[in-house]
Amino acid sequence: MGDPTKKPFSLRAEQIRPLATGYGGCIATDMITCDGRKVAFMYREATDRDVDSGWRFMSGYESDDYMNDPDNHAVYDVNTIANYDSEIIPLLDAPVGSAFERENGTGPFVEVHDFGPPTE
Repeated sequence: MGDPTKKPFSLRAEQIRPLATGYGGCIATDMITCDGRKVAFMYREATDRDVDSGWRFMSGYESDDYMNDPDNHAVYDVNTIANYDSEIIPLLDAPVGSAFERENGTGPFVEVHDFGPPTE
């Protein structure tokens, strides 16, 4: 995973407000945190770490090559990503296995039923 302390974030630390606290950690791509794109795809996978919510957030513009480079994503508190895109907040209590996307990366989130998270 990339080192979040060396990334050019589009929000400064003092801009992060308590919007979705207590959810734990997540993984998000730099296209959200550095490029300022909205979340267009999110899914929740099972995890064996208490501090990991299982949520994964992407902008929808990430290629396979981009996703395969660990420097292009990092671990964040879910609250941080909620500050980048507050429209994720109503979905954060969805159970493990849930997935949501925005058609063409815009508009409201819709639940995706034909998605299976990556397997190891």
